[in-house]
Amino acid sequence: MGREEQIEEREVLDSIFPEEITDISDTEYRIAVKLNPPDDDNSDEGLEPPTLILHVRYPDAYPDEAPILDISPLANAPSHPRFSVSADKKQLLKGLEDTIEENLGMAMVFTLVTTLTELAEQLMTYRKEAAEREREEALLAAEREENKKFHGTPVTPETFLKWRDDFMREMEEQRQREEEERLAELKKAKIKEAPRLTGKQLWERGLVGKGDGDDEEDELPTEQVERLKVAA
Repeated sequence: MGREEQIEEREVLDSIFPEEITDISDTEYRIAVKLNPPDDDNSDEGLEPPTLILHVRYPDAYPDEAPILDISPLANAPSHPRFSVSADKKQLLKGLEDTIEENLGMAMVFTLVTTLTELAEQLMTYRKEAAEREREEALLAAEREENKKFHGTPVTPETFLKWRDDFMREMEEQRQREEEERLAELKKAKIKEAPRLTGKQLWERGLVGKGDGDDEEDELPTEQVERLKVAA
């Protein structure tokens, strides 16, 4: 009974995978499974989509007993940045266990190929998304560092009050300096503009008297002259 089902399944598989399937013996064969990278993931790399080889061997009691499976890379295939048979083999075979358990008693190889393809492509998609997230995080981190150059100290009520007090103090100090400078300039201007009185003018104003009949023009003592300059 088991052998008849094996032969029938093998004939069906040959019609589904005419170029991908290769016989090793009456009960053993291999199928080349070509993967489709997510969103043309190979376009930037210039690589062919990765291909893995599923080895199938029927035990005598198959399909009531699970087939013996193995996975290997395509010979001389270039490495792919999102998929590696040697690294992913254990995980992929583990992922087929539930499918095998659910299909015991029925021909299951086509279902296993479909599940294997989905698992491998999911791995590639996950790695592509992880790489994109890593690039985005790197860009965001670089942007945050760049923005720090344009950000000053955050304004808080405390920092604003301190700034205001410092500003008002500086303005008051500047006002006092300007006021002192204006007073100094006014004082200098008054001293320069004060008229110098002749001896005759001083005598006529009664600020000096005649001495011993002399008609010479006498000058006031220095202290009185200074007072007259200020009074003028």
